[in-house]
Parts: sequence; structure tokens; C-alpha cells
Amino acid sequence: MGQVIEFISKSERERIRLIQEARAIYDSIFPPADPVGERSSGASARRSDGGNLA
Repeated sequence: MGQVIEFISKSERERIRLIQEARAIYDSIFPPADPVGERSSGASARRSDGGNLA
């Protein structure tokens, strides 16, 4: 009963989709140099979208 529903506009959803698509293309061309298990905790800070999907 205490759920909060956040409204995300169509343009914001499209922006998030485009960012994810661009990130996937970039990573396929320039794979990350660090192995996944050895990434530092600051590695996620470089994402401009924060990685959150509400």
C-alpha cells in the first residue's frame, strides 16, 4: 500500500534508452580494460546517467 509510483516522461525514457544504446556500442568498440571483477569502486562514477532506472 505504501508504494510510490514515479512518472517518467516519454522523452526521458527515450533519452535513457539512447544513452544505454550508445554505451553498448561504445563498449563493443572499446571494451573496458579492467576485468569485471577487479574494477575499482569509482568506475561507476563516470556514468553520466547514474545507472538508475526508476
